[in-house]
Amino acid sequence: MEARVVVVVGNASAGNGATPAWRDIEAQLTAHGLLARVELVRDGHGIAAAVDHALAERASLVVAAGGDGTVSAVASRLVGTGTPLGVLPVGTLNHFAKDLGLPLDLEAAIDVLAAGHAIGVDVGEVNGRTFVNNSSIGLYPRIVLDRERQRREARRGKWTALVRACLHAALRYPVLQVEVEVAGQRLERRSPFVFIGNNRYHVEGFDIGQRTSLRDGLLSLYLARDSGRFNLVRLAALALVGRLRQADDFEALDAAAFVITTRRKRVHVALDGEVAVLQAPLRYRIRAAGLQVLVPPPAA
Repeated sequence: MEARVVVVVGNASAGNGATPAWRDIEAQLTAHGLLARVELVRDGHGIAAAVDHALAERASLVVAAGGDGTVSAVASRLVGTGTPLGVLPVGTLNHFAKDLGLPLDLEAAIDVLAAGHAIGVDVGEVNGRTFVNNSSIGLYPRIVLDRERQRREARRGKWTALVRACLHAALRYPVLQVEVEVAGQRLERRSPFVFIGNNRYHVEGFDIGQRTSLRDGLLSLYLARDSGRFNLVRLAALALVGRLRQADDFEALDAAAFVITTRRKRVHVALDGEVAVLQAPLRYRIRAAGLQVLVPPPAA
């Protein structure tokens, strides 16, 4: 049998960076009989180029080795191709891996890749841009942009920059006038924070901010209620780390598609923690089973 060709797209800023740990990953995959190659990248352009090259050489598996941002960037190039995504969760939060029940231990994650059991999972899409976890507009993208500016210009740590960005947002407290079109209905709301999840997020109980399924074929939309600036900054900060709170703070809707219109023609939109500027209206849809992902095989 011909060996499977595996390309690992590694985020060089995750984990230990370009250290022997990356060579260990390549060696462990090779020990499983896979023809493995690690491609280290440092930004989105590098990820796109590496995945496109892997597809051109007909790799049987492309692996994202990093956090949620790396996973999302790799997945966006694989959606609809039929080439499966593997995940080595060596980032900080790893929400996508956790929600799929993937092991966070590196050796166990490599065993999953070697087993080769793939399933189809849903991805979200807005104006042609995909996301595997969530997207949002309003307060959250502002906080992300401010956080990254502080990390870049003031060289602050991630969490210090996050706290300061939340405080800045509290002082400004921007509120959006949005119109949401869903299932033939139009809803007009004032909200500083709109969150769209790929499938349903838990918003109460002990499983806060997690999903039990990525295969229900639905987007979940949460409109934060206009209940005061500090409360909503708290909600935005919790969403940044994937921990949405009680349902009373939100108006929640589930659907396969939404159209969101604001008074602005160009909107800052967060997609899995990265911010893009998109043209309104924002047309969200679910791409059911649009991505093949390797997961642990079912128990015998």
